[in-house]
Amino acid sequence: MPRFAYAAIDANGASVEGITKADTIGEARAHLLEKALYPVKIEERRGALSIELTKEKVKKKELMHFTRQLAVFVKAGIPLTDAMEIIGDETPDVALQRTISKMVEELRNGGTLSGAAAKHPEAFPPYYIGILGSAELTGRLDETLESLAGYLERELDTRAKVVSALSYPGVVMVLAVFVVAVLAGYVLPQFKPLFEELHANLPFATRALLFVATLFSDLWYIPFSVFGAFTAWIVWLMKTDAGRATKDRLVLKLPVISGIMEYSILERFCRILGAMVKAGVPLPDAMRTTTEATSNVVFRERLMEAQAEMMEGGGFAKPLARTELFPGAARQMFKVGEETGTLDQQLEVASLYFDRELETRIKKFTTMFEPLMIVFVGLVVGFVAVALVQAMYGVMDGIKQKA
Repeated sequence: MPRFAYAAIDANGASVEGITKADTIGEARAHLLEKALYPVKIEERRGALSIELTKEKVKKKELMHFTRQLAVFVKAGIPLTDAMEIIGDETPDVALQRTISKMVEELRNGGTLSGAAAKHPEAFPPYYIGILGSAELTGRLDETLESLAGYLERELDTRAKVVSALSYPGVVMVLAVFVVAVLAGYVLPQFKPLFEELHANLPFATRALLFVATLFSDLWYIPFSVFGAFTAWIVWLMKTDAGRATKDRLVLKLPVISGIMEYSILERFCRILGAMVKAGVPLPDAMRTTTEATSNVVFRERLMEAQAEMMEGGGFAKPLARTELFPGAARQMFKVGEETGTLDQQLEVASLYFDRELETRIKKFTTMFEPLMIVFVGLVVGFVAVALVQAMYGVMDGIKQKA
């Protein structure tokens, strides 16, 4: 059971320190209140064997729920520290619970919400912190938190759509490979001694499957070496800077998929930039933060070029148009927003435009790939079935010749 170190005040007003055991910070606080101790500070005491090498990252979904709940409490007039303590007590996410506990302590020491959030980059992205800072200056914290929750929810929805669309072909491919592996690696080899004994005249399809079976049984080191090299290549793509850059460039060259990825990136760019401008963050700072938050290397490099041109007085719409990343409709929206002083509104409209276009592209992708995958699986299973049936005919011929 976790142990929590606490500093509290007893009924006589004296300071008390100690350690209590509980499953959560909320339970620890409840135990202290039962003993007439009013907690000032509670933090988990972690043993030497449980020292974190890296901070646990808070999930986007949990951050969205936290932001929405905090917006409701702030709007209701509940003090910020009390609101965060209530949320921390109720959240099931341990990483978020620890983060909130540390933030409450920082707030009680005179810190600001944005300043406390800035100390926890594992939970709060840079654009979130920038928007919070501007909201504190304008006094519109409840509205801004509600908007942030909405932006996070849209980001989660967009990510879910993209992952769902791109994972479908992969799942079908894995199932097809699994079927072939079972039939070629287990079923067909059972008949191999019979084929050899009868000197059956096997067709090409059967010989191909038997070769695959032999590859995995007698020459197992070849497929395992290929699989190991492929795994190492995937790790290189995901974990190294050069690999990620290569992956980002490859993704943007894939037919159909490239369009989905492009509109996903552009939707997120417009949504974050629009949110920061609306919150009152200066455009250069908002542009820098949004550019740094762009995950794709190709897009980030071009946006950095546009950002440098903006800093030299090139305006907003023209530098972005020169990146050739945005379609004509979005470029026109940026131009109107810059000229009329409604950039935040136009960015929001552009974000919705990209979101709808993304949905359309995902539907087209799914509609196109579903029949293709069905045909592919049918061909694979049909090939195996034909190989087995023809093999049986070969066996029958062998028996007739012996007779």
